Amino acid sequence: MFQKVVPINRERHAGKKIKQATGFGFASGFHLAYVTIHEFARAAAIYPIVFLEDKEADEFRPVVLLGLEAGENLFVGTDGKWKASYVPAIIRRYPFALSRTDEQDRFTICIDEDSELVNDAEGAALFDDKGEPTEVIENVKRYLAELQQMDVITRDFCKYMAEHNMFTPLNMRVRDTDRVKNITGCYVVNEERLNNLSDDRHLELRTKRYLPAVYAQLISLAQIERLVTLRSGGEEAPTITADSQAA
Repeated sequence: MFQKVVPINRERHAGKKIKQATGFGFASGFHLAYVTIHEFARAAAIYPIVFLEDKEADEFRPVVLLGLEAGENLFVGTDGKWKASYVPAIIRRYPFALSRTDEQDRFTICIDEDSELVNDAEGAALFDDKGEPTEVIENVKRYLAELQQMDVITRDFCKYMAEHNMFTPLNMRVRDTDRVKNITGCYVVNEERLNNLSDDRHLELRTKRYLPAVYAQLISLAQIERLVTLRSGGEEAPTITADSQAA
């Protein structure tokens, strides 16, 4: 999705503008997308939610599956429109991103300079004639700050679940047209361990407000059937345009 991400600064981007996104073609090759636990409730009605293990960082990260094969996004049509009622926030924030600075807990706003939305002639300016950030920058700053707060909570959730051995590998076989597809390499909440939790542990999950996310993830696995249906050319979900998505 991101090709050339650099920090935004007034010298380098003084004349840059951002065009209104009219489609999601930039995400057509992505078969998964990171989501925060705040998105689980809406995402679970459309996408399977699973967890990927980052062994280098020693953590798990939740993602939604957008396709059954690498490089395949079944929710982006040939016209670039997103064929579902909810688009993950990480995709809606494009072409902007946050990057950690050398200072602890400090981040800087970045932009993908190679995005077709970034240009010199059309769209909303990043900086005004005096070199001051425009409303575009201020809105992006607020939006990315909210996402960063959600990301911290999501990391805490995953850390808690991992520490209490609540993740288990997903091994699922689905029939894809004339062949059987094995879905592996990811993790889900272990439902049996969840049901056998002590009263104190279950109360702790409820107190931390993790239970809705846990059950949303488990329910979401039924959406794997949706991926199979979409891949085989079956009935598709409603189509929406990029500019109709709320931040």
